[in-house]
Amino acid sequence: MRKTILVTGATSGFGRALVRRFVAGGWQAVATGRRADRLASLVEELGTDNVHPCVFDMRDDHAMAEAIDALPAPFRDVDLLVNNAGLGLGTAPAQESVLSDWRQMIDTNVTALVSITHRLLPTLIERAGAIVNLSSTAATYPYRGGNVYGGSKAFVTQFSLGLRSDLAGTGVRVTSIEPGMAETEFTLIRTGGDQAASDALYAGAEPMTADDIAGTIWWVATLPPHLNINRIEMMPVRQSFAGFTVSRD
Repeated sequence: MRKTILVTGATSGFGRALVRRFVAGGWQAVATGRRADRLASLVEELGTDNVHPCVFDMRDDHAMAEAIDALPAPFRDVDLLVNNAGLGLGTAPAQESVLSDWRQMIDTNVTALVSITHRLLPTLIERAGAIVNLSSTAATYPYRGGNVYGGSKAFVTQFSLGLRSDLAGTGVRVTSIEPGMAETEFTLIRTGGDQAASDALYAGAEPMTADDIAGTIWWVATLPPHLNINRIEMMPVRQSFAGFTVSRD
């Protein structure tokens, strides 16, 4: 019997690459996202037998619940939940940030993530499945302008460890994936559509790709069921740790 992955935020970047990687490996996928046209193109590319689209905003708890409850029988038994949906908004320091951006990051990166996880836990426990949460190196290493984004990802990392503790004995595996620089639409969204800023950030840095992350998660998911990878922190070779900031008179 084929296994089923549910990927949040499957309309671009890591999420889209994940759907493609797992379908190529013989799985079927539930792909969620806000942009119906992008999900439709994914279904057209990979086939209705392989991908079931769920169009909703992760912040809309009612829409999320309705979509999960309405999953067709072939896609209902989720073996792997990948909490990929998330975003960063703004690069300003805290004192210059927009409060609505902070709230949107918390609503998406934290509240929505725990809501869909809570809803799928009974199925995942029943099937001795797995949860992979997309955190970030920003959860560990602060930087100017990271404020709420980094805080939200620190929550994801700690929540993953908490889930591991609570789910001990159920057979459910939990992993936190914590990427550094990866070239997707992330920076474009964070800067309000500034393509030049996005291009400048990644120029000459040989950043990771969405396929790199998808391949790593495929490896985690296909390990023998008695093995759990707690955390993976990933960076491109050209990225390393910043020095301490010193403010001088």
